Amino acid sequence: MSLRAHEVFKQVDTVAGYTTYLDLIQPLIAGKETISTAMQKEVERVEAALDAALAGKACAIVSSGDSGIYAMAGLVLEICQIKNIAIVPPSGAIPVDCPQPVLPIEVVPGIPALCAGAALLGAPLTHDFAVVSLSDLLTPWEVIEKRIQAAAQADFVIVIYNPKSKKRNWQLEAAQKIALEHRDGKTPVGIVTSAMREKQSVQIVSLADLHRAPVNMQTIVFIGNSTSAAYRDYMITPRGYTKKYDIDD
Repeated sequence: MSLRAHEVFKQVDTVAGYTTYLDLIQPLIAGKETISTAMQKEVERVEAALDAALAGKACAIVSSGDSGIYAMAGLVLEICQIKNIAIVPPSGAIPVDCPQPVLPIEVVPGIPALCAGAALLGAPLTHDFAVVSLSDLLTPWEVIEKRIQAAAQADFVIVIYNPKSKKRNWQLEAAQKIALEHRDGKTPVGIVTSAMREKQSVQIVSLADLHRAPVNMQTIVFIGNSTSAAYRDYMITPRGYTKKYDIDD
């Protein structure tokens, strides 16, 4: 969590979020009014938060990781656009012809799981990478499949969010098969679960063995590119320095 996020929690009157996320930050929001909803109730959550803000309360909407990566920042701005709610950056000047009321909205940066997971693995993202979510709740699988195919063919390191759940238990193996069409089976794959949280788990497996790895919705998967390597307990994707500079043994 960023320092700015800590500052915001001190300043706001109300905090809205998925129940589990509010539980994680309970010590930081003790005494605050909360708006809590279950999974797949994101629209209701945002509308309730916007209603609180329009009523004059300073309200924070909490996301896991970074609010702009597979999270709530986009939905907040989309709903404001659909409802024609006038919004400005916190430090922005309000245009003279701007309809009232005007809501200042700040998107606070966080630490996404791909960054936390990459740090625990070592340096898997030192070169170009692509990020794909395997959740087909909002995106058709046909679209997801095309994106994985394109990333694998272009030799990107591939970061996978939402790899597996109880209801979605086949998509990761389908992604593995696509990657194996373009990568050696010995390609290292980083598996990070609950990065920087309790029950954290970090391991490196081969692409050929990915389907055997313990994976859930709290897991981020890092499929290496053609140059990625495992060294001791770390995963490294070279940036290209050794091709340009002489490095002594």
